Amino acid sequence: QVQFVESGGGLVQPGGSLRLSCVSSRSSFAIDTMDWYRQAPGKQRDLVARITGDGSTNYATSVEGRFTISRENAKNTVYLQMNSLKPEDTAVYYCNVAGLRGAPMFTSWGQGAQVTVSS
Repeated sequence: QVQFVESGGGLVQPGGSLRLSCVSSRSSFAIDTMDWYRQAPGKQRDLVARITGDGSTNYATSVEGRFTISRENAKNTVYLQMNSLKPEDTAVYYCNVAGLRGAPMFTSWGQGAQVTVSS
């Protein structure tokens, strides 16, 4: 059973930065397209950023220019560098593999990383 372990969340003031990490248990990690999602209280889980196996990236409009997704295949890890954080970035952040038509491949999610942006 695949496992995703997210870490790096915390409480940060508006304008601050955080770096999230997600370790995947998949042996095919190096060729997986990896996604970061977030879910704010009472809202649906939304796609934030995507990185393909060859390093191509895509971002939601709301985070473009502020967030950077990257990967380190030797460590089976995908990162999300978040700068210029805003209160509306407050959410639990999750990672998953992009599956058919871009939907999450797995219905089981990790515990997530709580990000709270508040003064």
